[in-house]
Amino acid sequence: MGSLQKIKPPEMLLRIYSLIVLALDLITLLVGIWFAILVAFYRTFKPPPLKSLNGEVAMVIGAGRGVGREVAIQLSLLGVIVACVDINPENCEVTAQRACQLSGVARPYICDVTDQKQVAQTVNDIKAELGEVTMLFHCCGVPSPRSLQDPPEIRKTMDVSVLSHFWLLDSILPGMQRVGKGHIVVLSSVAGLSSGATRGGGVPLSTAQFAVQGLAESLHTELRHSNSNIIITLIHVYPFIVGAEVAKDLRLRIPSYFGTMPATEAAKRILDGVRRNYAEFSVPGYLLYLGHILRILPKKASFMLRDLLDTGVDFG
Repeated sequence: MGSLQKIKPPEMLLRIYSLIVLALDLITLLVGIWFAILVAFYRTFKPPPLKSLNGEVAMVIGAGRGVGREVAIQLSLLGVIVACVDINPENCEVTAQRACQLSGVARPYICDVTDQKQVAQTVNDIKAELGEVTMLFHCCGVPSPRSLQDPPEIRKTMDVSVLSHFWLLDSILPGMQRVGKGHIVVLSSVAGLSSGATRGGGVPLSTAQFAVQGLAESLHTELRHSNSNIIITLIHVYPFIVGAEVAKDLRLRIPSYFGTMPATEAAKRILDGVRRNYAEFSVPGYLLYLGHILRILPKKASFMLRDLLDTGVDFG
């Protein structure tokens, strides 16, 4: 009673008011969280409709081969004007020609995305020829595991997988903000979900992919607070579908559960998720949930689950 008597009535009212406001905020937060969970559960069985991409201008990085090539071709079929960007002139030209043959509009652009000046010049060329870039697909951030055993190649891999994002965003984001819309799509290896996806030299790969994931999440938060209409989508890709060159490195303890899929099917699933404006998903879809489970489990339990699955790329 003595301590209560020392509090003046105005101070007591202020404390009560603060407690009431805090209680209301907590109730609102809990209701919002449960509503978001229910919506996510509902969308699992009834996904949002596919948005139209007709008339968009997409810049596809790594369009010369693999998933990037298939993404560029399928975008052209959806009425998207595609800027095919790759460091390999021959592959890039083949992709652009194939997209044009399918009644699409595509142009090849040769660019080393690790070079900031080249990136800026290429973006300016695309703006002049095709218009303001409204979609960015970064499809060359999943390196071949064989390239990660040589220190110079490690530096190159980090430049391609991580630093190139900054040079691209620096050139493209201002234009998206001017037109009031945009969609940035980042492809990452599933190694960014769990470091257990690689072995024997896979540390650089996992490090790069974790960095890409952090970049996407940070960018999403920054744009959300700025009330921007620019959408960020992070896609975790199971690396075995990227190309046949790593087939000999596969280690599948449960082949029927993991398996493989062609790049054409992977690109279709990627574009389906992008057209539904998903913030994050994986190809195949179950890997995102598996990655979340591995993170919340105790370390010993997560290691036991990884040993059971025993799947990944051998770097031997």
